[in-house]
Amino acid sequence: MAVIVRLPDPKPEMWVQEFIGLVKREYTLAQRGSSPSKKKKRTLNWESESWSVEDENGKLMSQRLKFKAFKPHKCHILRLHDGSSAEVSDTFENMWDLTPDTELLRELPEEYTFETALADLIDNSLQAVWSNGENGRKRISVDIMKDKISIFDTGPGMDASDENSIVKWGKMGASLHRSFKAKAIGVKPPYLIFFMMLFSTIQPYFGMFGYGGPIATMQLGRRALVSSKTKESKKVYTLHLEREALLRSSGSEPTWKTSGGMRDPSEDEIGKSSQGSFTKVEILEPKVRDVDIFQLQCKLKDIYFPYIQCDEVSKSGKTTRPVEFQVNGVDLAEIDGGEVSITNLHSCNGPEFIFQLHFSIKQDVASTRSSGSRASQEANARIKCVYFPISEGKESIEKILENLKDQGYGNGESFETFTHVSIRRLGRLLPDARWACLPFMEFKQKKGDKAHILKRCCLRVKCFIETDAGFNPTPSKTDLAHHNPFTIALKNFSHKMLGKEKVNVDISRDDKLLSPSHLEKEYEEWILEMHSQYDTEVGAGEDDGVLVVGPTNKIPGISSDVVRVRDTLTRKGTIWKRGQKIKVLKGAGPGFHNKNVYLTLEHFFIEGVQGDAGGGACIICRPLDIAEENGCVLSVKDGKFDIRSSISIPISVIDSGKCQPIASSDWKCQLQKQVQKAPSTIEVLGRKHCRELGIDGGFPAESTIEAGCAPPAEIVAVVRPACYVSSSHSKSLDQKYIVKTNLEMSIEVKIRKSAKEYQNVGHIYSARIAPSSHEGFNGLYIFSLGCKLPNLFKEAGVYTFLFTLSDKKYVKRLEVKASREVGKWKLLGDIQGKPCVRVGSPFPSFSIGCLDIYGNRIPFKSVPEITVKLDSIVGVLAETDKFKKSLSSDKLTLKVQNVLIVSNKLDGIRPKYEATLVICPLDELIKVSIPCQVMPGSVQHIRGQPPIQEKHLLPGFVVEELVLEMLDAHDNHVGKGLEVQLNVDGFCILDKEGSKRKVDKDGCIDLGGVLKVTAGFERIVSYSVSYQNKVVFKQELQTEKRELRIASKLPEFLTAGSDLENIVFEVVDSQGDVDLRIHNEEKAGQCHSLTIKSDSFNLQDPIRYTLRHGCCTIPAIQIPPIEGSFCFIAAHSCYPELQLRVKLPVMKAPIMECDEILSPYSSREVPLIPDSVSLEYTKRLMTPIENNEMGLVDDIEKYGELIRNSERQLKVLNEEKTEIEEYVSGLQASMEPASDNSNCVLTKEEILVQIESRNHSAAAILCQSYRYLSLREPQNHLMEGIFGLVALLGTVGTSKLSRILAEFLGEDQMLAVVCRSKETASAFAQSISGRFLVICLEDIRPYTGELECGDPQGKLKLSDPTLQSGNVPSGFIGYAANMINIDTQYMSISTESGYGLRETLFYRLFGELQVYDTKEHMNEAGACIKHGAVSLDGGIIRVIENGIMDSEICFPVGTLENETSLAPERMKIKMQLEAGMEMLQSIKGKIEHATRLREKALKKLKKISKNYKELMDQVEAVESAERERVIASKSIYKKKLEGERKKRNNNIESDSDIRDASSSTLMQVDPKETSMFVRDEIQNGVFPRAQSIIYNSKKLQDDLHVFGMKIKHHEDNIKFLKSHKYKLDDSILDLQVILGKYHSSTLPNTENDAHSSNPSEEETTEQILLHEKSAAGILCQLKMRHDTQTSHLSLAKDLLGVVATLGKVDDDNLSRLFSEYLGVETMLAIVCKTYEGVKALETYDKDGQINKGSGFHALGDSIGKELDGRYLALLR
Repeated sequence: MAVIVRLPDPKPEMWVQEFIGLVKREYTLAQRGSSPSKKKKRTLNWESESWSVEDENGKLMSQRLKFKAFKPHKCHILRLHDGSSAEVSDTFENMWDLTPDTELLRELPEEYTFETALADLIDNSLQAVWSNGENGRKRISVDIMKDKISIFDTGPGMDASDENSIVKWGKMGASLHRSFKAKAIGVKPPYLIFFMMLFSTIQPYFGMFGYGGPIATMQLGRRALVSSKTKESKKVYTLHLEREALLRSSGSEPTWKTSGGMRDPSEDEIGKSSQGSFTKVEILEPKVRDVDIFQLQCKLKDIYFPYIQCDEVSKSGKTTRPVEFQVNGVDLAEIDGGEVSITNLHSCNGPEFIFQLHFSIKQDVASTRSSGSRASQEANARIKCVYFPISEGKESIEKILENLKDQGYGNGESFETFTHVSIRRLGRLLPDARWACLPFMEFKQKKGDKAHILKRCCLRVKCFIETDAGFNPTPSKTDLAHHNPFTIALKNFSHKMLGKEKVNVDISRDDKLLSPSHLEKEYEEWILEMHSQYDTEVGAGEDDGVLVVGPTNKIPGISSDVVRVRDTLTRKGTIWKRGQKIKVLKGAGPGFHNKNVYLTLEHFFIEGVQGDAGGGACIICRPLDIAEENGCVLSVKDGKFDIRSSISIPISVIDSGKCQPIASSDWKCQLQKQVQKAPSTIEVLGRKHCRELGIDGGFPAESTIEAGCAPPAEIVAVVRPACYVSSSHSKSLDQKYIVKTNLEMSIEVKIRKSAKEYQNVGHIYSARIAPSSHEGFNGLYIFSLGCKLPNLFKEAGVYTFLFTLSDKKYVKRLEVKASREVGKWKLLGDIQGKPCVRVGSPFPSFSIGCLDIYGNRIPFKSVPEITVKLDSIVGVLAETDKFKKSLSSDKLTLKVQNVLIVSNKLDGIRPKYEATLVICPLDELIKVSIPCQVMPGSVQHIRGQPPIQEKHLLPGFVVEELVLEMLDAHDNHVGKGLEVQLNVDGFCILDKEGSKRKVDKDGCIDLGGVLKVTAGFERIVSYSVSYQNKVVFKQELQTEKRELRIASKLPEFLTAGSDLENIVFEVVDSQGDVDLRIHNEEKAGQCHSLTIKSDSFNLQDPIRYTLRHGCCTIPAIQIPPIEGSFCFIAAHSCYPELQLRVKLPVMKAPIMECDEILSPYSSREVPLIPDSVSLEYTKRLMTPIENNEMGLVDDIEKYGELIRNSERQLKVLNEEKTEIEEYVSGLQASMEPASDNSNCVLTKEEILVQIESRNHSAAAILCQSYRYLSLREPQNHLMEGIFGLVALLGTVGTSKLSRILAEFLGEDQMLAVVCRSKETASAFAQSISGRFLVICLEDIRPYTGELECGDPQGKLKLSDPTLQSGNVPSGFIGYAANMINIDTQYMSISTESGYGLRETLFYRLFGELQVYDTKEHMNEAGACIKHGAVSLDGGIIRVIENGIMDSEICFPVGTLENETSLAPERMKIKMQLEAGMEMLQSIKGKIEHATRLREKALKKLKKISKNYKELMDQVEAVESAERERVIASKSIYKKKLEGERKKRNNNIESDSDIRDASSSTLMQVDPKETSMFVRDEIQNGVFPRAQSIIYNSKKLQDDLHVFGMKIKHHEDNIKFLKSHKYKLDDSILDLQVILGKYHSSTLPNTENDAHSSNPSEEETTEQILLHEKSAAGILCQLKMRHDTQTSHLSLAKDLLGVVATLGKVDDDNLSRLFSEYLGVETMLAIVCKTYEGVKALETYDKDGQINKGSGFHALGDSIGKELDGRYLALLR
């Protein structure tokens, strides 16, 4: 047994015992998995210590195996010896793995003969021997024995090596010859293998499918042994094949392993192979044991003839023998037999017609085929035509066929059916490729003088075709592949077919190209030349003959239109004359197979005129049974000939010796026999004679039978001779009274309905048969009627049987009567289509007949009782008794009239309304079913479902569900398509169909969602349906009642010029409840708002007030500044019936004119009140103050109310604005593109949006300007002199490349503005505040090298980087400067010197930056990186650094030039969005207007408040003065009172006059005088007015405080709304960017940020330490903690430090500018001395992962800090 031991990475040596252990393990596993039938030959001694190993060359190794002697990655065969004395076997199980490719099993040949299988093995040998070279011996030996077949060749042999393994011979599909097919095309004809070896360097090529060896051996025998040896090997390798093993493995086992071995070569093998190499295939137990060796030798010689002997190899023309072919020891070159040899022997030896054809697939066809090799596109063929002449009337082709038949090669061909095409592929004969003729060889359509010669002579040409490997064979290699386009083109090759094929064909002859017509002309000339030189004429007699042009009838064997007719012919010394009686013996040729034929010679025909060579000839004879007047006719005068009933026989019948003249007596005897045997009458045998023949046949004896009688299975007719007498010879059959003839007899069966009817005759059957034999009787005409006419005699009528033979006829008649048994009723008459009636209308009249069981009409016995009903697939629809019935006079017809059907179930048979009218007797045993259509009637009434509820009817209400059922008079739904008129009043129709409506398939009209209420509240609405101007249905409804009322309380009167505030309106129903459905929803199309109108005054505010849930609050209505009455109307904007008229009286407000001249307190100074102040003076003082205060109060209330109205209006507008914003946001959300992940491809528009999000940057401003210009100047997308931003000037191929290049440049450079010159940049910078990066093309040092020739992008011609080995680094993709695809619109940008963007801008940004696939590849290429490198997985090596590295702005991926238009859905959303934007802008305008009014009112309010404060100061001064005056008055009064009292005490005794005066005085100075005085003051309104003023002032101050709070709240609200507006503007801007419709507005300005002072070194370090997980932070922490130790670290020796700590600057601004220019990442970059130091900072393992145990990761771990993210390293 053989086992496989795999040794991955073995050591140089291994102990033999250790190797034996490995073998034992594999051996044990193989034994467990082997089939139980496999038995071990002997037991191995695994414990032996004498194990040794023998290699392929016989070298023994007993101690160690030295693997240095073996080639690695190869399979080596070793033989093991266990040291026992047992003989070592040469054969081992499972040595070779021959498992084939399962796909090849589909290509296996279906037909495999012994010769084709043997030829397949010889093909392998032939290919092998040609590998020996020009001087090597080429020998193939085949030995056929009873028990073995052997094929031996002296090829290079096979061994166990991978390149030349013997496994490839036995493994299907392992052949390498397929790969040589393309090289075997186009070599020199005849395309032999040795021609390929001589004139090219290719390998031999025969095989195509890779299964010839194993399949051929298994076809030939049950077992095979393949032995092979190479020159280098000392051993012979063997391979065992078994048919049972192959079949067993193909069904169950996944693999096929077979036995094999190694042995020493035998002496016989050494003797046969002088060069030391050979291959021998032995087939054991062959299937074919008896083989004709000579025929096999001839067939193999035919197949390989060019390889056995060839005349085209030697330049001298001598015949060479390329290969020694032996079969059973006989050299095939010495064999005389074979088709090729015989064919060559009979050729004319004249010049051959040779030309070459080159086939190629047409371009349009080749483009649709899969790209393949040359093998599938081209092919070549050589056509060689050889002429085989006629000699002395004998065709050479006939001689070839006779010789082949004598040698046992007869194939049944004749001169007419001879195959004129033979095909070889690569010199090997394809036996089954035997074509009759190529189209170009035939002249069927040829006309002219020589057409008959060409048509005859072309049959003497044989075409030998040699093809190269471009033609594909069948799997068995016996024919060309039939469906191959080259095979089809070759088979149809002619001048007419060349343009119709899928293949181009080039024709060449003698190295000159020919057209098809030219080729045809040369071919004709060649045939005529061969005919004139080599064809010899048929010998003729002494008479001159008659020249006939165009015989009347086509004469077999004569193709010419011109013939010579002779009466005598001399053949081989015998003279044959006209009128001579001859006998042609049977077997003489076609038509003479079974018996001798007696003929009379009439004429001899010879083609062509006198002198024509090689014309055909035939004999015109009259058969014995043909009268002389029916023979041929020759008109000598006119040169016409008519063959008539005579026949033509070939002239070769005379040469064959089977044509004999006979005497007149014998002729008379044969003539008399002919007359006696001549047919006389036709007779049909009766049943008795048929029984004698064992045939169930014969006509019934009766002339009349009943329908249903069984017809005879067969009818036998015979022809009786003239000597037959019916009465004396009819008892039994006798062959002598049955004429044997070859004539055919016909039978015709017809029927008439009755014996008296002769017009209507029906044809039943006709046939024509030849005579046959049965039970020893010949001349029987047996007509099989039973199987062909099983229903014969079932139809009533008169049957006629007519038998005809030549001019003889026989008629037999039978009458068949109808059966008495009733079978069914039948509807009579021809009804055109299905009767179609409307329900309730009568059917047409029906005629019904009664039939027997065979369908014959029989009479009714009486008028039957019948029932009529309408049936359908859903059951019975209706039964009726409304009809009339009657019976005809002959009782054959029952008439049913005026059938009326009424039904309400027609909906069950919609929509076709197909039913069946059933008429049957009461017992319903038989019936007549009439398919019909019963249509419903016209619409008569209508039902509306579901009913419309009046409580839902509101203006604008849409009837969502309403179906009108259209019914006829019988409650059936009317038919589909019925058109009616829909009339509406108070409704509108929403769809496009309008008032004309059609009934649907259900008989309804669906008005759901169609009717919308347009009438107002409490209105009568209706809808109706009319049909044919008649109203069929109408329904009236009333809309709900609604009224408008004021819910808030109105004042009794209004002040002129004031406002009517907070008026609440409600819409209530009939119950007085607020209708919450009256709600404004513009999205849903519900617009509910109130408008205020006044006839007496034009209101300033045109705003509509929105109704929400049935309510609406009007903040304020301005009252006219005149007295009278104020009337206004509050009305619904859409429904005028909802209105309310309000009328209120208006009172004029007191107006105070504040004049500073009249006011003594305008200067805020209150004068001292004089002592003698009086009440009138106080009144004069308070009056102007009071008037001024009242005017100020009115003004404050007026503007305060205006502010409140503005706030209410703003609140309403803000609510509407919020709704519209939500609506717009929803549209924006539907337009947002989905983003799957952060690495998604960014388009140019998306990058524009990102840039514009940086509101105050120069890049954002430029992008907005870019959009502005693009919208207004579509042909000029750039401002003059400013080309755009770096990020927008080009695109890249992938998102990874976009991301890494953006990260390399940084955001500053990605957003840099590209200008032509500094002047342009300065002009642009004047409109921008803040700094930004500008790149001027004119100031850049350009790339001065060459550009790639012919590249449309103008890429730079940069040499690929090379390592020290001279190779390009692995993973190198290209240079970044060439990987930017510049947009077409920017390709024309150039400097004054002619340099474009790539040579200036991108070369300045990237230089020679290299792009690699991975970090590992980039690090490996470190030695050849000069200007930096990046990798697509995120690696960056920088040499020069600038800018902020982290960038969200990337290059666009791809291009947007071919961006498709928006989808219709998005266009619809876009239109809705634009409408929402317009509404939003309108609302914003109203908000701004209301805000302006409010701000104006606030300013006026502040001014009035200031005046009012001044007034209050005056009021307080007056109040204080009044108090002081009252106190002073009281003091004066007290003093006066005390004086009077004193005075009274002194004058007690005065008289009565004095008392009266005292009394009067006492009245003036009453103690109550003070209180009276004060009371008078109060009553006169001095103090009350002051207190009222003080109260009002306090109230106004409180109101001012409240207004101030409201103003502050409103300012906060405006601030919030503005921020919300900005966000909304941004979202709208994003959406507009997506739509490409952005219009830029005013550009925001940027402000300079405050700058900090220049930090110290310690502050810089502290800033770095904030980045504690960065490389710079870790390095600073190491230096601070272990400064001395850090310098001694091996890693830190090449570290110089962090960029930010390696230098200082003196100026603060300069420090800030430098740090901002470099960016944070560069400022924190690590600077190294050498490139090795850079590589040491970060290392990678085998998988490309970062090794965190070394480099900066290890330093971070040492101080407890883990390095986070990437870092930048710079090389000094």
